[in-house]
Order: sequence, then structure tokens, then C-alpha cells
Amino acid sequence: MSARVTNISQGWAWKERDASIASVLDEVSPTPSEQWMKAAAFPSEVHVELLKAGRIPDPFIGFNEHEVQWIGETEWLYRTTFDVHETERRWKNAELVFEGLDTICDVYLNGKKVLYADNMFRTWRASLSPENLQDQGNVLFLHFKSAQKLAKELEATHGRVRAGSCNLGDPSRVYVRKAQYNWRWDWGPELMTCGPYRAISLVTYTARIDAANTRALVSAAPALSPSLKVDLVVAGDASAVRGAKIVLGRLDGSVIREEEVSLGGGAGLKDVIGWDLEGKVELWWPVGYGSQTLYNVEISLLGEGEAVLDTLTRRVGFRTVSLIQEPLEEPDRYGKGTTFLFEVNGVRMFMGGSNWIPAHNFLTALSADDYRAWLTLLRDGNQNMVRLWGGGVYEPDVFYDICDELGVLVWQDFQFACGVYPAYDSFVQSVRAEVEDNVKRLRHHPSIAIFCGNNEGASSSSPHASLCAHVRPDYQMVLQWGGIDALPARVLYEEVFPAVVAEHCDPPIPYHRGSPYGGKGWDTADPTMGDVHQWNIWGGKEWPWQEYPFNGGRFVSEFGIPSFPDVKTVDYWLGGNTKDRWAQSKMMAQHDRAGSHERRFAIVMNENFRLTDDLETHIYNTQLMQSEAISLAYRSWRREWRGKGKQYTAGVLVWQMNDCWPVISWAIADFFLRAKPAYYTIARELRPISVGLFRTVTQNRENDRPRQFYEFGAFRSVSANIEVWGVNATLSARDVRLELSFVDLCSGWEDSKTVEATLLPNQTTEIASMRVPGPPAENANSVDTSYSVVVGARLVDAASGEILARYADWPQPFRLVDFPDPGLDVKVEGEKVHVKVQKPVKGLLFTADEEGEDALGRRETVRWSDNAIDVFPGDPQVVEVRGLAGKRVKVRAAYMGCERGRVVYGQ
Repeated sequence: MSARVTNISQGWAWKERDASIASVLDEVSPTPSEQWMKAAAFPSEVHVELLKAGRIPDPFIGFNEHEVQWIGETEWLYRTTFDVHETERRWKNAELVFEGLDTICDVYLNGKKVLYADNMFRTWRASLSPENLQDQGNVLFLHFKSAQKLAKELEATHGRVRAGSCNLGDPSRVYVRKAQYNWRWDWGPELMTCGPYRAISLVTYTARIDAANTRALVSAAPALSPSLKVDLVVAGDASAVRGAKIVLGRLDGSVIREEEVSLGGGAGLKDVIGWDLEGKVELWWPVGYGSQTLYNVEISLLGEGEAVLDTLTRRVGFRTVSLIQEPLEEPDRYGKGTTFLFEVNGVRMFMGGSNWIPAHNFLTALSADDYRAWLTLLRDGNQNMVRLWGGGVYEPDVFYDICDELGVLVWQDFQFACGVYPAYDSFVQSVRAEVEDNVKRLRHHPSIAIFCGNNEGASSSSPHASLCAHVRPDYQMVLQWGGIDALPARVLYEEVFPAVVAEHCDPPIPYHRGSPYGGKGWDTADPTMGDVHQWNIWGGKEWPWQEYPFNGGRFVSEFGIPSFPDVKTVDYWLGGNTKDRWAQSKMMAQHDRAGSHERRFAIVMNENFRLTDDLETHIYNTQLMQSEAISLAYRSWRREWRGKGKQYTAGVLVWQMNDCWPVISWAIADFFLRAKPAYYTIARELRPISVGLFRTVTQNRENDRPRQFYEFGAFRSVSANIEVWGVNATLSARDVRLELSFVDLCSGWEDSKTVEATLLPNQTTEIASMRVPGPPAENANSVDTSYSVVVGARLVDAASGEILARYADWPQPFRLVDFPDPGLDVKVEGEKVHVKVQKPVKGLLFTADEEGEDALGRRETVRWSDNAIDVFPGDPQVVEVRGLAGKRVKVRAAYMGCERGRVVYGQ
């Protein structure tokens, strides 16, 4: 008889624990004082249930977060009943399988405790004996205790540690294996939820497949020969297993190869099959480099006669991935050092992407469609890597399935973030089991490119190595934390985790002990090796964003600038409160968790933009600030991908892709999937072929202002130089024509220049360097100035005339630029928006408002192919729009000089 899996998803009810009742088991049956509430959905979290039952306000609106803090300090109960089929009682083995319990939970079956769970990230199994089960009315009862209270108890036992700043939750969080962002973060609320947040099932069997390692192997380049090997671990009665049948098939169901093999005794079975698949399968490639071809491996465990004891299917892709850390041939501005780059199927690739946090504070609110929408948005933005940050969760299988399909590589942090974690025996045992569970669950996904030990957890602030008996002298000094002289968890990052990854991953998956980590002296912020988190722009030393080009590293795995979200998202959290509808109000502060955000916004906005008390204008300006800063970073750091031996920067991952609630944050698309301007500017910088400009203003004095800023008054800037380069991410050279346009915003003077060039494959090519021209001087003795000259660049395919890339460089700071009326001409035809101008326009941002609907709390339905664009006279552009045709909408356009925007269609 084949193993039977019965989902236990029906009939669930929940209630608050009644503290006046001594025994929790006395609450299994309804009490007169409080009845059980029917669960609205399963899996379930208590906040979601309370919200749907109308017992709490929406914690995402106004100050409601503070009205629901009691939930995290309360104990909660869930119960259901289920029947056992007659045939299920004939099996030798039975287990209750819990794919996710959040977090501290006693599990009872028919009044008997069968499991204690204390790790949200594990798959828990409770082995059952026949007397545990009855034919009808089995009562499954879950008692969730307060993770918040347990954390404080463990802290009292083991000691208080440092865990980032006060913006990153109570430090006691490090003792409990629960999503760390639940305790609050500098972009998220404190919402300590609990519940059975993933599936629960009853599994009955004689023997079953406990683990299968479907090893989709590819030999080293240039051969790249694919093969398949399978390892099995059998649970239950191994003596009942006669053999196994392995079938490799395409996703359309056609079979490539199948084989039935005999199995020897024992639970662990190595190399059950070994197939050479040369010429029979295609390689899997990241997006932009080839197809994402996937195959199914179906494994059947065979018993006597025709009996199939268990089946399992894994979807695989054939690829090889390596992390290359080798000496660079020549030094750059930081020194020589080593590379930190990813090579897939023998091809070295620049990684451009985002950091990912959980897309909702309540994970059960997310559907497979939500994950697909988010990851498709990321992929459509020309991103090829997503980093799953270490303070969230290991995402469900569907997340990684979609990454496989879209060709998005995954950097997977283990779930440790910004804290000095413990390493007492029971903690290490729990964490080892957690990491084993997830490595074995994820290793077959071709999208998994790297496992990383922690996020900003490998840090010490003691200035004296001799005082740090437990801290290796190769971790960063995070001075703002203070007082750290021991790092117990290094045994996890340096011993336990790499051993688990090495044991369970074949083909091997790279392991990196922490992010950031460089490994040179005390400094994990060393830009010459490893990865770096660049937080000296928005935080840290608070440099102007214009300093990004000079402050990168070999792989920038975090950096970012925050902004307001779409005004509709702001209006959602305002909940109709008009008195707080201004940028520095109390309610805006409630929805901005970043430290010193008011001062940082004030400084950066004052330096770069004209200040305003109009909310819509302020929102636009913060979004333009974010998009300008982040695109400058991508453009400048991608420039440092200069070919083999000179791949000085090999990856850039912005903080962050998404939000977990409506908030002012670093996200490039807000909680409702509304892409900000930064999303589009990043997409342009990550196109297969892009063009970059960098202007250096000639100053007549030394000062601390950005070198892109013009000065006026007594110390007037007199000229500027421009550098131009092209990036070609394809594997073939491309002959192009660089077309430069120069327009003076004050006089209307125009000029142009053309340069022929060949873009070398898979690297940057420097094209031109010149003085920025300006209009003829009125006085022959005066010096020309370019303070009002905009420089536009286009790369055009030399053969076909196709426009491959655009970019425009504007004088800075923007607050001193007199933006003219561009003579904007917008025509909407079906799902295309045609744009042309008479004078250059900066940051042209389209939004669409659907009429007759409350759009505040909906996912965005209109998708723009491009946005926040700069447009030049004589160079009209067409923006494609999905979801516009057939709807009653108003299209609004905002741009520098008209930041509040105006309706251009649908009046």
C-alpha cells in the first residue's frame, strides 16, 4: 500500500487562552464564557483571524499597531477534529507533519501531548502509535504560547546582548527562532503573531522517502556535460523496500529516461542511479542568458509485487554555479584584492537585483499569485538576483519554484540578523536541525546560487582583539553597537552551517559565512574583497548620494535610499485623517521607522530640491531623490565590470525590493505592488546594453560639496567634463553609434556629437571623455559655463538603427535648475502612451487612477513598461501600458517643474 497523506485543513477553530482555567486541556470543549471561533482560513495566524472577526482594527492604518500589542503577550488555542480512514490504520507508521508552527507550541492529540515546537523555521514530525489514533473524532489541539515572554525568560537566563539599534526590535529576540522582523524593524511594525502558518498533514506508511537528493550535475566548462544521480533516505521499514523506479521527464509529461533499480538494505542509499544525459537535456540559465528549462524527476519506492510504497517528484534544472574569489590583475581605487562574482555554466555574470523581505507581516495573507506578481515585477525590471534577507523567513516552496521558472538567482541568508546570537547546546541543536531542513528542501532548485550564514551578525565592536577571546579578528567593528567582546554564534557561521551545506549539497552550492564579510583583518567593510553593505550615504557618515560612485566594493549586497510610497498608499494608512496629511505629521512618523529619518530627509531634500509644504510634491521629490541616487549607484558600480581580471564590482543588490506593510521605506515598490520611480531607473540601468554619463564640475575652490554640484555667487563654477561609457551584458560584441545631444535650458542653444564604438562582450567599454560644451559666450573675455546644459546620450545599433539605450545627465543640484515648460505632448492609443517634448523634461512620471473604485487598498493593476523618464526634443518615446485599455482611467503626469502633476488623459 502506498503511503497516504491526508491534509488536515478543515474544521479549524481558535480562541484566546482563558488564564483562569488551570489546565489548558480543559479548554478543548467550548466554555460558557467564550466560544471557539471558526477559522476564516487555514493555514492561519491569530492577527488575521481577529481582524476578519472584527475584533481588532486594521493594524496597518493610523496608530492601530499600538492597539494590538496585547496579542503578542497572550496565549492562543487552535483545534480541529479529523477521522482516520480504515486503511490508514493498517500501516506500520503514522506521523503528524507540521510544515510551519509560529512559534512556541504544545501539540496535543486526543488529550495526549505529542510535540513541543519552538522553532518557526522547522518542519516538525510527531510519530504516532496506534493507540494515539481513533477511527472518528480525533482531536488535534494546538496551544501557542507567547514568544515575546519566552524571549525575555531566556534573556534572564543567558544574559542581555546587543542586537542592532532600538529600531531593530528588543534584543531578547535572538533567543527565539521566530521571524526577527516580527519584533519591529526600521521599516516594519511590531506585530507578534502566532499560529499554524503552514500546512498540517497526517502521513501513514510502511516505508516512505524521507529525503531525496536529485543531483542534476553539470561538468566544468567548456564540456558542460549533464548527468543525473539520485540519493535516497528511507524512513520506516527499510526491509519492505525492494527497489525504486526513477523517471526523468519533461514538464509536458514526455519521458526522457526511466529505470527500475534494486535497492540494498539500509536507510541511506547513495547513487541509486547515475545517468549520462549528454544531448538529452538542455541547461538551465539565469534570465538574459538562455532558457529556464526544467525537468521532473519522479521517484517511486517499490515493495513486493506491484506495491508502490511512496512517490516523490522533484523539479530540477541542470546548471553549475560557482562563487569566484580570485586575485584581480590590477588595482582599482580601493586597491587590488580579489573578485566576488558568480559564474553559471562557465559564464561570469554581473548580478543586479534586490533584497527581499517578507511581503506581508502576516504570511498567510500571501498567495501563490502574490509571489508570482512580485517576482515577475522583479524579473521584468531586468533583475537577475534576489537576496532573501536573514531577518525574515525561509519562503515557501512556491517562491523558489517561481524563481526557477523566471531565471532569478537566489541568495539565501540563514535566518540570523543584526544580533549577537547565542550558542548554548540546545540552541545549536535547534538551529542545526532548522538549517538541515531548509538546505534539503531547497538544494534541488537551480535558482539557489548561495547560502549565507547571517545578515550583519558577524560583528564585534571591541577595539582590542586581545579582549575578544571568542571573536575572530576578521569580523567587522560595528562601533555604534558598543560593548561587544564575544561572538558565540561564530561556531554556527564557521562550523555548523558550512558543514551542513557541504554534507547535503551535491552539486555544491557556495557558502558565505555572513553578509557583509570580507575576511581581511577586522574589516568586513573592506571594499577589496567579499561583499559590502554601503550605508554611509543614508546613514553612517551621511555622505551625499553623489558619492556612491566612489564608495562601492567587489559586491554591494546592501545599499539604499528611502522614499515615500504612492500617495494612494499614504492615504490608505491615513484612513481619512486629513489633519495628518502633511509630510512631518505624527501619523507619517508612525509609518516611517528609520532612525533620524526626519533629519536625513530634511538635509538631503534641502541640498537637492526646492522645499515644499505640498504633500504630493514632497512625495514626488522623495521618489525622485531615491531613483536618482540608486540609479547613480547601479550605473557607476556596473561600470566597474571591466572584463576578466578587472571585474572590480560584480554585483549590486538594492535594499529593498518590497514592503511588509504600508510605510515610508527603502522599497522600490510599495506594499500594494505600486512600483516607485527607482524601480524603472534600475531597470534601465540593468538592460543588456546601457549607456552611462558622469559629469565632473570644475570648481575654483576645494570644498565638501559633491563634485557634480555647480556653485554660484562669489565662487561660481566655470565648466564641467563628461565621461561616457557603454555596458554590454551579452556575450557578443556590438557595433554602436553614440549620439550625444546638448541643450541649454536657459537660452535654448543646442549641439550634438556622434561617436562610433564597439561594445566588447560581457563588460564595460569606455567611449568618450570631453568638456561639456555651452552656448557661445556673450563676452569674448568671459568663460563658457555649462551650469544649465543637459546632456543626452543614446546608443544606437550601427546596423539596424535600433535605439538600445538612453540616459540624460542634468546639472545639479536640482534646486538651482530653472526647469522650463517642456511643451509636453502626450497621446494615449490603446495600451501605448506616445510622448514628445519641445524642451527636455526630467523625471516624467505617469500614474493611472481608475474611476469609480476605491483604489487605496488594492494591488496595482496598471503596469508601465517604463516610467520616470527623461525626454529630449526630437527623440519621442513610447511607453507601453498593460491594463489600461477598456478601463475608465485618468492618466496623470508629473515632472520636475510640475511635481504635483496634471491630468494628461481621461479628463
